[in-house]
Amino acid sequence: MQYVTLNNGIEMPILGFGVFQIPAEDTEQAVTQALAAGYRLLDTAAAYENEEAVGRAIKNSGIPREELFVTTKLWVQDAPAEINTRRAFETSLNKLGLDFVDLYLMHQPYGDVYGQWRAMEALHREGLAKAIGVANFYPDRLVDLILNNEITPAVNQIETHPFFQRTADQELMAGHGVQIQSWGGFAEGKNDLFTNPVLAGIGQEHGKSVAQVVLRWLVQRGVVTIPKSIRPERMAENIDVFDFELTGEQMAAIATLDTGHTLFFDHHDPEMVTWLAQRRLNA
Repeated sequence: MQYVTLNNGIEMPILGFGVFQIPAEDTEQAVTQALAAGYRLLDTAAAYENEEAVGRAIKNSGIPREELFVTTKLWVQDAPAEINTRRAFETSLNKLGLDFVDLYLMHQPYGDVYGQWRAMEALHREGLAKAIGVANFYPDRLVDLILNNEITPAVNQIETHPFFQRTADQELMAGHGVQIQSWGGFAEGKNDLFTNPVLAGIGQEHGKSVAQVVLRWLVQRGVVTIPKSIRPERMAENIDVFDFELTGEQMAAIATLDTGHTLFFDHHDPEMVTWLAQRRLNA
């Protein structure tokens, strides 16, 4: 496994296991299998509603806590954000059955962002969140948060895949010491990613699958990635990307696939902003 060093000195595996859209009833087994396959970075969120299952898999794995890197995320909180953010964090921590998380992310750039961030800074100072960061922040909101707060986010988890490559965003983040992390690395198969002739051709040259080519491309760019699967053979395949390297020509060929646009939802769309802002979790 390769690691990246966050802006507070903490090391984070560059490749982990995500549980977005895995039903709660399937999550414990999936995480158990992922841990057995060698994954040590686990990524969940309050909004995924499967933190308890992740926690059970961690507890039953027998793997020492210090060997794991666990991420969860804060959903948009009602005012007062400082109080509700701490309450939400404690709920997530209890569901996970942990004493701390390695990374706590603000899931969406909405609501009282500053109040939420101040509460997250307090959790970090208390050692309850070893690192704090954000998700889905576009450059303007990210820079605004950095300039007006004490702690710079360690990570920004954003949509990043061959069709939306975010190279300019990554360069800006690097300039501020923020680690880019990908969600949707496979674009959920959109644009026929798994049969794309450029990616398939590169895979044939290395004896690797399209999925492995995409993950290797992200790793070579220094992008932390969290592929999801409920199939053990795919979990093993996805983590097996450290024994080959893409050439400069191959990286350039993949660069031509970039459309510069999201394939999922636009955080600048007022309707999407309204939907996200109005969604509330039960807990």
